[in-house]
Order: sequence, then structure tokens, then C-alpha cells
Amino acid sequence: MTAVQGTDVDIPTEDGTADAYLTRPGDGGPRPAVLFYMDAFGLRPQLRSMADRLAEAGYTVLVPNVFYRHGPAPVVELPEFIDDESRGGLFQQILPMGQALTPELAMRDAGAYLRWLAERPEVADGPVAVTGYCFGARLSLLTAGTYPERVAAAAGFHGAQLATDAPDSPHLVADRVTAELYFGHADQDPSMPPEQIQRLEAALSAAGVRHRCEVYPDAPHGFTQADTASYDAEGDKRHWAALLDLLHRTL
Repeated sequence: MTAVQGTDVDIPTEDGTADAYLTRPGDGGPRPAVLFYMDAFGLRPQLRSMADRLAEAGYTVLVPNVFYRHGPAPVVELPEFIDDESRGGLFQQILPMGQALTPELAMRDAGAYLRWLAERPEVADGPVAVTGYCFGARLSLLTAGTYPERVAAAAGFHGAQLATDAPDSPHLVADRVTAELYFGHADQDPSMPPEQIQRLEAALSAAGVRHRCEVYPDAPHGFTQADTASYDAEGDKRHWAALLDLLHRTL
């Protein structure tokens, strides 16, 4: 197993400074970059561990605190294990922050993250990949559509509200995407119902985007997150296989 080096970093943006976690293989050589978008619970040990696993596979990984406008991570005080009882109270605090992060603001930030990565000696020349979880899957898709010249691959897992009726729905960027996409949807996920899955699939197909959308059976929303009650080991294992396969083929 490859040793990794992880460190906290600060990224200048047009609206302030985003705190983030950067991790990479310990040999110090430049590696392809992966921009890793957090789930709603934010930058915490679970996401650092996931990023380290990607670094072990040979990538330089950046996990920004996308809620940095509200303070450094952890923006919301989290229990060590997020159970069903604590989830509701946490979302009451988190939801306003998620709503305040409009697509315009999020993509302005994405530009800052991508520019910062391009200037780092730990990052190899060439395109990057993006992966995102929960609402981070939205940011992954939007980033692929907003910065097609930079993004070679984008993935999203248990994504929420990816193809709504809203005028700024993420699926509407499909015609600008040049990356290969992968989405692993949670079965029976109220935040991504079958009609949205079908609408996303139709939009990507109509735009000629190379993509695969799969529904993971019996996997709840949040199935990749081992520090929550939503964790599903089988779904998580499948997610890692799909993500690493996408990265190996595109970077």
C-alpha cells in the first residue's frame, strides 16, 4: 500500500479563503489531480480517509470545504457517528448553507480550486477528474459542464436533485460536457427519484456524453459514508470499483 502525505491547505477564492485537505502519494512526484466534493456533512475524518484512499491509488486529491463562507471545517459540530436521531438536527443547520451556495457561487469557487491545482508541483500536467457525494454530485456535474477544457472525468454518488424542473438544474449543462461521466444512484432515494434518474440519462444521451448511470439496489442515500447510519458496505465497495475504473481510464 502506498504511503500518502496529507496536509491542510488554504485556497484563495474571489470571496475569501477556502480551507481544504490535500493528499497525495508519499513519493512526492506529480500525479493526476482529483477534485473531491464533500457531502452535506462536510470536510471531516471520513472524507479525509476517502481522499487518502484515492491518493494511495496514485492521485493528488483536493477536498475543499465548500461551505467556507460560513467558517472553517467543521462548520457544523458533528458527532463521531451520525445516526438517524442526530441527522435531522444537523440538516436544519446545513440546509441553509447548501441553499446559499448557488450554482454561480459554486462554479466561481470551482474555477479557484482548478487554478490552484494547476499551479501545484504535486499535480501532473493535463486534465483533472472530479468526484462528488450527496449534494457534491451536483457540483461534480456542474464543474464538468462549466470547465470542460479541464475536466476529463466526473463521478457522482448518491447525488441529490441532479435533474429537477428548476432553470438551474445540473442536468442542463449536459450539452457542454466533454468528460466521461459516472453516476451511482441510491435505490429508493427521495432526493433522486426514478423520474430524475430518467431525465438525467435522457439529457446525457441526447448530448452524446459518454456516461454510465447505475442504480445500486438496497443502497440508501449516503451509502458511501462509513461514519453514518446510511452506510452500505456492498454499495461502498461497488462505488470504489467504479470510481477507480473511471479514473484509471481517463487520467
